[in-house]
Amino acid sequence: MTSGANITFFTTAAHSCSYLADREAVTLFADPDAEMTSHTYSQLSDLGFRRSGNYVYRPQCQGCQACISVRIPVAQFRPRREQRRCWQRNQDLSVQVVPVTWSEEHYALYARYISSRHRDGDMYPPSPRQYREFLTSDWSDTELVEYRLDGRLVAIAVTDTLADGLSAVYTFYDPDMSPRSLGSFAILWQIQACRDKDLRYLYLGYWVRHAPRMRYKTQFRPLELLIENEWLLAR
Repeated sequence: MTSGANITFFTTAAHSCSYLADREAVTLFADPDAEMTSHTYSQLSDLGFRRSGNYVYRPQCQGCQACISVRIPVAQFRPRREQRRCWQRNQDLSVQVVPVTWSEEHYALYARYISSRHRDGDMYPPSPRQYREFLTSDWSDTELVEYRLDGRLVAIAVTDTLADGLSAVYTFYDPDMSPRSLGSFAILWQIQACRDKDLRYLYLGYWVRHAPRMRYKTQFRPLELLIENEWLLAR
C-alpha cells in the first residue's frame, strides 16, 4: 500500500495483543526507510496513525476493530467537576516546556514509572536505549513538558506538534503521587496548550473499550472517535 506521499506500508506478522488477552494483533507500519516529515506525520495522524520513536504505525487486525483512535476537539471541551478539582489540586506545580535531550533525571523518573506501573508489559525492564527508541524521533516536532513540585521532577508529557493539534505521545510520572492524578492533569494542560496555540485537537492515541487502562480517555468530552476513516463524536 502506498500513500500520496510515496510512502510504502508493511504489515507485521501476527503477534500478541498488548491490550486484550488471548488475542493476536497485526500492525501496519510506514516504511522506516522512507523520508518522514512532521507534515506527513500530521496527515497520517488524521488517519489514525501514531508514533513510537521513528516508527509510524496503526493497528490493522483482521476481524477486530477494538483499537479506536480518539482525539479531543479542544474548543468544545468543558471539564467535569473532578477534572476541575484535578486542575486546582495541581496548581502548585511549575510547568516548563523543554527540548528533547538526554537527561538522567528524566530517565530515572521513566524507569521508576515503568517498573511500578508496567512490569507486566513489553516496556519492562526499562533501559536507556529503550527510552530513546520509544520516545524520541529524528524528524518529529517533539517537546517535553516538565511538571515539578518545589523543584522536584514529578511528571513528563512527551508531546508532538502536528498541523492541526498536539499528539500526547506518552506521559510518565512519580508513581507515589497517584492521588494527584498527574496523567489527567497533563491532558488538561495539553488541552489548554492547544487552545493557546490555536490548534484544534489533542490526539490521545488508541482507546480500547475493554482495556481498563484506557478508560480514563472517555472521561474527556466531547471525544471524537475514528470509525471507518471518519471522525465521529462519541455518544
